[in-house]
Amino acid sequence: MTPKGRQGGGRAPRAQGRGVIVLAGEDQNDCEILAALIRAHLPELSAAAKLVRINAPVRLRRKSGPDLAAAVKTLVGKARAKARQQRAELVGFVVHEDLDGYADAGYDRIRKTLTAELSGQCQGFRTALALAAWESEGWLLLFPEAFPRVRPHWKVPDRLLDKDTGRIKDAKEELKRGLGLPVFRESDGPAVAREALKHRLIPSPRGSNRSYADFVEDLTGWT
Repeated sequence: MTPKGRQGGGRAPRAQGRGVIVLAGEDQNDCEILAALIRAHLPELSAAAKLVRINAPVRLRRKSGPDLAAAVKTLVGKARAKARQQRAELVGFVVHEDLDGYADAGYDRIRKTLTAELSGQCQGFRTALALAAWESEGWLLLFPEAFPRVRPHWKVPDRLLDKDTGRIKDAKEELKRGLGLPVFRESDGPAVAREALKHRLIPSPRGSNRSYADFVEDLTGWT
């Protein structure tokens, strides 16, 4: 696996002065979840740097070679352009994509390929890869106490508690079936993440998920 906490190839960002952390994900919901996680793990930097999203769906995990290089180049170009638009220094670039698979040997291979390409193209600022196994909702399951803070009648089923959530297939559907009413929607994910941040649940996940741990180690390497 690619050594963690070393992405970006450039200098570590300063927590001083005006800067931006650019987020790229499959959609706005995923980027809002990322924002809550970043604020929890990098409180000083995220307080000093504005978190902004680029509206460019990420589709990297099935690409390789020149196709991957071209796709990453496009994303990095948009991130740099967003920083210029904000009249700010680009201090970090976070890329999200759902793996739609387990945290296994295939995950290791894909993550190594993507982080290598990001590292090579992102000079002068840090990067972090959120390659979520199975998907972002699997990461949210690490913070079960946040769900009833969004909807009082929600309760994460015991069968999903304290598990390796990277081994739960289609966590989103599991939440739809298991939480109770109202039925969980993808758009509820950001509210769950914000409650986890607000109540300081994020630093102490219940259960495990290697893809989440890898993402956190990427962020830790920024400091």
